[in-house]
Amino acid sequence: MIRDRGPRRPRRLDRIVLLAASLTALSLTASGCVVVHGEREILPAATRAQAARALKQFTTAYNNADKAYDSSLDAAHVTGALQDIDAARLKAGHANHPGGNPNYSPLALTDARFAIPKKAGWPRWFVADTAANKGGTARWLLVFTRNGLGDPWQVAYLTLVAPGDVPKFKKDKDGWAEALSPSSAQLSVPPRDLSRDYAKYLKKGGTGFASGPHTTGWRAERAKATRPGLATQFLDEPLTSGDYAPLALRTADGGALVFFTTRYFQKETAATGTSVPAQNDDVKALTTGEVKQSITLQLISNAVALDPVKGTGTGRVSVLGRIEGLTSAQGS
Repeated sequence: MIRDRGPRRPRRLDRIVLLAASLTALSLTASGCVVVHGEREILPAATRAQAARALKQFTTAYNNADKAYDSSLDAAHVTGALQDIDAARLKAGHANHPGGNPNYSPLALTDARFAIPKKAGWPRWFVADTAANKGGTARWLLVFTRNGLGDPWQVAYLTLVAPGDVPKFKKDKDGWAEALSPSSAQLSVPPRDLSRDYAKYLKKGGTGFASGPHTTGWRAERAKATRPGLATQFLDEPLTSGDYAPLALRTADGGALVFFTTRYFQKETAATGTSVPAQNDDVKALTTGEVKQSITLQLISNAVALDPVKGTGTGRVSVLGRIEGLTSAQGS
């Protein structure tokens, strides 16, 4: 049911957004691990028990929303890229199945491993690396964030990664991980620039990213999108602020695992005398305007990448996983 095997046709929302079908959120109350001056102190984002409880709450919230196709059941517990993808998926599902999800199957996240960084200031965040009963053998990487003591934990990023690709994280003697600044000059690409560089790479290519399904493979897939009778154009934009800000965790080799977001538009225009390929019901539910000669799809893509130490090896960033979802479409 859940697949993340590289590029796929955006018009097939059922294949694009299905990956997002596996998430929602959870809330977590403040506890004694954070002191009054937590905005200045270098502290763990959460205790391990709190992280485990957050994951359990998230799973429950996701399942409730997915079963009912009701985004109000998890709206308070997702943010950023995941919120955009999940809300659109549930909106389309409800439009086509107002009585709820006829194919509902509860998500189970197991074998959880947590990477919880110590840091000062907000947001505080941590990574949950889990197995799941969906998505084959892939590990599910979920990033939980919150912006203040009274705020609930919200999931900002979800990606699926092959088990052998999940890196080892650098941890101190107490087992706490290390967060890197978005402006870190220690890495091949500062995390704050990764979304921008990725958007540029998808347009023009280059040597900044290692070959793979989400880089060379995706560019090759896009090149095939234009065919006789149908012109296809792409426009990629970086998303780097607020809840879309990149988050980077130090790996054992000194590099970083970076979560980041982009947005892109795909416009399909039919030649005179022909028509745009038929869209499925989920895409139709998210489409405004009448599709006459063209349709413009808007998608959010969240990815996770290994960013090496500056000056080591090839210096290329490796994109390990990516999940995208259609958020809207416009016919003309």
